[in-house]
Amino acid sequence: MKRTQSGITLLGFIFVLGVAGLFIYVGMKVVPMYMEYFSVKKSLDGLALEPGINNASPDRIRSLFFRRLYVNYSDNVKPENVKIERMQGGWKMIVHYEVRRPLISNLDVVGNFDAEKELTHGGPSD
Repeated sequence: MKRTQSGITLLGFIFVLGVAGLFIYVGMKVVPMYMEYFSVKKSLDGLALEPGINNASPDRIRSLFFRRLYVNYSDNVKPENVKIERMQGGWKMIVHYEVRRPLISNLDVVGNFDAEKELTHGGPSD
């Protein structure tokens, strides 16, 4: 009875290792961008629960938002990426920004992120 070996060759193993390494490398570039996006969303949600936010000035709203982002170590959102519009019963805050990370040589990973939240929570303002 003849026994045949089964399994992966060294060349196949190196190929699989290279593909897995590429996916891990791209993940290391993309995951922090999405973590920052979720911290922006979390900051918007927390800002919406702030008492008296519907009567606050746009400068105060912007200041509270960037204070929350500073705590979350988000540094890709700039003041020019934030737009505050008046709406019935409060404000609407729109955050649109782009994150670009170098990948390999002249290839980049680009993320375009949009988040918006209605700031209509009433209550006494401070």
